[in-house]
Order: sequence, then structure tokens, then C-alpha cells
Amino acid sequence: MKAGAVLYTFFMNRFAPALFLLALTSPAVAQKQSQPEPTSMPPAIAAPVDKQYSGPVQLSVDVTDLTDRVEKVHEEIPVEQGAKEMVLLYPQWLPGEHAPGGPISALAGIVTTVDGKRVQWVRNRVNMYAFHVPLSEGAKTVGLDFDYLSPIKASSGRIEISDAMADIEWNEIVMYPAGYFSRGISVDATLKLPKGWKYATALETASNDGDTVHFERTTLNTLVDSPLYAGLYFERIDLSPTPTDTVHLNIVADKAEDLKMTPEELQAHKNLAMEADKLYGSHHYKHYDFLLLLSEKVGGVGLEHHQSSEDGLGADYLTDWAGGVSDRDLLGHEYTHSWNGKFRRPADLWTPNFNVPMRDDLLWVYEGMTQYWGNVLTARAGMRTPEQTRDILAATAAHYAISRGRDWRPLVDTTNQPIVSQRRPVSWVSYQRPEDYYEEGMLIWLDADTKIRELTGGQKSLDDFCKKFFGVYNGSFITYQYTLEDVVKDLNAVAPYDWRGFLQERVYDLHPEVPMNGFAQGGYKLVYTDKPIEWAEKEEAKAGIVSFWTSLGFSLGSYGNKGTEPKTIGNVVWDSLAFKAGVTPGMELVSVNGTAYSAKVLRDAILAAEKDKQPIQLQFHIEDRFVTIPFAYYDGLRYPSLERVERTPDRLDDILAPSKSPLPAM
Repeated sequence: MKAGAVLYTFFMNRFAPALFLLALTSPAVAQKQSQPEPTSMPPAIAAPVDKQYSGPVQLSVDVTDLTDRVEKVHEEIPVEQGAKEMVLLYPQWLPGEHAPGGPISALAGIVTTVDGKRVQWVRNRVNMYAFHVPLSEGAKTVGLDFDYLSPIKASSGRIEISDAMADIEWNEIVMYPAGYFSRGISVDATLKLPKGWKYATALETASNDGDTVHFERTTLNTLVDSPLYAGLYFERIDLSPTPTDTVHLNIVADKAEDLKMTPEELQAHKNLAMEADKLYGSHHYKHYDFLLLLSEKVGGVGLEHHQSSEDGLGADYLTDWAGGVSDRDLLGHEYTHSWNGKFRRPADLWTPNFNVPMRDDLLWVYEGMTQYWGNVLTARAGMRTPEQTRDILAATAAHYAISRGRDWRPLVDTTNQPIVSQRRPVSWVSYQRPEDYYEEGMLIWLDADTKIRELTGGQKSLDDFCKKFFGVYNGSFITYQYTLEDVVKDLNAVAPYDWRGFLQERVYDLHPEVPMNGFAQGGYKLVYTDKPIEWAEKEEAKAGIVSFWTSLGFSLGSYGNKGTEPKTIGNVVWDSLAFKAGVTPGMELVSVNGTAYSAKVLRDAILAAEKDKQPIQLQFHIEDRFVTIPFAYYDGLRYPSLERVERTPDRLDDILAPSKSPLPAM
């Protein structure tokens, strides 16, 4: 055989199989690859049905571990006859949060048993808030144990427990069977507290066994709506405006001295309950409990409930009364929610249990009107002066007057923000327009109130609407739903007008103009001056912030460096002078016209520029470099305030004055 033939034979024997496979996979003869296809989803979790669950859930919680802040939970849940599986739900959609914010990431140590024998749960592959527990034939009871790891650092979530107090939110420490309305599931709850602690809650106590509290049987719906405050330093104060309207202020504090209340402060809080009675002409609770924590250790909070509210303020709320003007509407706001939001609730915001999505489109009524009445009731009660309330209204309008978010986002869309952002901060407040339904809603309802007074020659007001809309079914605890049409109908019953068009323009349409008609109809106009608002300036200094929002277009804060000069840019107004100059959040202001920065130095420079028309030279520190930016700004400090318009009806003053209505006979 010739050498060439030998080589050919060797080559073919050695490599022919590989060449054959290569040919099969060449583009000319390649097999057609199929496109990916979706796999089937797991079976849907049973939708809630309005029927009674077979028996009460036994819930026991131990919150005595103050070192690790672990809330230990044990449940015993009856099994429905013939069930092959139990699906346990952890609350996800929480009333008052307006978003799917159940803190499921804080759970650990989940163990399930069936009639005492351990079985392994399986989390739903789609719904992370659902846990499947397999059941043996004839099973009677599912046992559930888990630990709720309450945040220790603020970066992990709101601090709820300290060595002296605890805010117990039942939605964080309960699971419940799927397939039922929350009102159809009964619960027997027991809570073990640290030794010597006192507590307050809207729940009824059945008995006490040392530091263990046994509560009367209630529904899951009521349990989750009835948080508990407990603490070492505790005070309960009676605010009841009438013998048939029982209202208590329950205070827990870091120290005993923080509980001290002057006679004037006590009277102001009593006035708040009385003014609410006069406004609504009804109540929808057996007794109402303000749960107020005063702390520098536990996080602040404002969360409404039907027969109580979670209110959290700084430790010096009572001891530095003069220094807390801006916070004083918190109690009035949350109390108002007992009527607006709890008794009456937007129809599509109400859900049958805590794992059905909410729809937030009427929050401009639920929260916007509540923001209005929270501020008005605070003034009527004497917790703020009328002038201080006007200052707050002016600042609100001035904020929106420079907001570019109004150019693209209608107010109604901001009601989706809690779901969109999970209430996390945004970078550009004035452009993204996060939750304007609160404050702008307040301005819209001031507009409506003054319009009713104008239309009726002062004979009717939004007070009359409240009595008609919220004052029904006195004493009922049953939620009464409402729609936009219901709101329009009752507004027209008080004062005939195109209320549908009024609300369409301000809420549903793009409305670049700030709704400030309430000022003009109320006898005032928004003006800007170089004179600071004394109380607001003091509160800014105390909080470590300073605002040049309406002048240069930014605010500064001392973020994490309490007691130091605020010099880090916090917010920048979109399209403002600062924005166009390249100032962004996080930059540090170093100097003003060559002088080391302080708030006073910058204020003085703004006033000087107003006179000499010379640009202000601001030096900023950005990461590893410094930059000096000239600000050609000559319009002064521009502090907003409301100025009385002569020879016009002073309707705003009438609104903020104590009500002349009699206390209702309830």
C-alpha cells in the first residue's frame, strides 16, 4: 500500500465518527431547537370565603427576651374535617400601611406539627407568604412555632422593643388558615410580658396570671386591628368627653419623668376628644385608646386602628411642649381615622383578609381629608395656635408651588405610591411626587370647606358633611364602605354644586396649579417674606435640618451626626436654581463666599445678595473633589406665610376656632 493510502486509511478510521457527528450538527442539517415555554403555575390558594372557621386559634406570645428582642410565638390551629392540607398565611397587606409590607423576612425557627408529630412545611413557590402543611387522615390540630426577630438596628426596620417598652403588633406574630374572611376566624390570645410591665390595648382582658395576660376571645380581624403597648414607665389618663364616650391616653416612656403632663397639656388633649365628638356627632368604638410612646430608643410611628392608634413621638413631647409644634397633629390625625378609614373605608381598599391586595385610589379622601381634620382639630383643641396652623398650611402650599411633579403626575396616581415604592424614600421628592395625596389632599379639602361656607353664606360647612357622612350607625363597629359617588352625593346634600367636576379637576386631571382657592375663600393669600417662622426655625435646628427650599432650591441635614451643623444636601428641588447648577443630594456644603458654611452665614449671604445683586459663591465637597458654584439669586429668603386679605370673610379663622356645636347626646 502506498504511503498516501496508508495515511488516508488511518485518518478515516481514527476520525470518521467525529466527522460524522460534526456533519449532523452543521447548520445545513441541524435539528430545529424549540422555544422555551412556561411551566404550569402551582394551584391557586383558596380564596377567602365568608364563613366561620371550625374553631378558635390558640395564640401564645412571649416577649420577655429584651436582650435579643425575639417574640416567641406558639399557635394551635384546629383542622377542618376531611382536610388533606392546611395553608397558613402570614399577613401581607396591612390596613393603614396601604401596601404589601408584612415583615416576613423577620421570621425564623418555623416548626409545624400535626397532632403533636413534627411535619415539614413547604413554602408556596409563588406566594412567599403562604406555607403548606400536609395533614394525615383524621388530623385534629396543627401546631405552629416561630420566632419574630424584632429589629435591633434601625437599618433593619423600625425598632419596636427596648429595655423599657414594647409595641406589639399582632400581624407580625400570627399566621392563619387560608380560605376564610378574617372576621370568621376566632382567636384566643395570651401574652407574656416582662416582669412589672403595664400594658394598654383595645382588646378586652379576660384574666391576668402574674405577667401573663389572657384576652377575651375575638376575631382575627379585631386582633390585628388592636395593637398593644407595654412598658415599665406607664401612665393612663382619662380624656372622655362624655360619660358614654370613653377615651384614654395611654403613655409609655423611656423614663418616668417623661410622663409628666402640665394641666394645660392635659386640657388640650381632653379638648381634642371633645372637638372630635362635636365634629362627627358619633363614635364607633366601645372605648378608644390612644397608645402613645415617648422614646428615643423605639421608633416613631403613626398608625390608625378602629378603637385605638399607635402614636410614637420623641421622649420630650410633654417635657418640651413648646418645641414640638409640628408633631402635635399626630393624635388628631390618627383619632380621625377611627371615623375615616376604619368605620368608613373606601370600598376597594377593604379586603376580606390580610393577603388580598388593596386598591388605594381613594386615599385622597381616606388620608387627605384626615390630614385636613387632624390639623383643624389640633387647632380647635388648642394644641396649636391658629397662627401656627396657618404657617403649616402656607409651607405646604409653597412646597407644591415649586413641585414639577405636578406637570406629569395627577394626584390620584400618587395614591399608588405606597405599593410602588413600599414607602421607601425617593431621590427627587419634588419631581417624583411620592405621596402628595396627604398634604395636597388637605389643601383640596380646605378648598371644599371654604367653598361650602361661601355657597351657603356661612350656614353650612365641611363639618356638616362629616356628620352626614361619618356620623351614621352610632356605636357600630362594622366597617361601612364608600365610593367616590357616595362622597359626591353627600357633598351635594350639604351644598349643591358641581362637586364631581370639582374633584375631577383637582384629583383626576393633570392640575399644575396648586389648589390654593381655600386661602382666598378663607380670607388669606400666600406671601413670602424674609422673616423666619420662629417656632419652625427652632424645630429645624432641633431636628438637624435647615431648608432653603423656596429660595435656592435645596435643604440640608446633619444625617447621623446629631447636634452638628446640617451641611449635607438632603433634597433638591427639580428644575430649581440649585438643580440647574448641578447640586445633587449627598453633596456637602463647605463654604459661602469664602467663609465656612453655617445656616446663619448662608442666610446672611442671601439677604446681602438681595441688596447688592452679587452672586453667592457656594463651595461643595463631592466625593474626592471640591467645586465652587455661583448662585445668581437675588429674591431673598422667601419664607412662606398667610397674609390676611382685608374686607374679605375670615372663613379660615372660623374653621380653626373651637367648635360652637354642642356635644352630641350619645
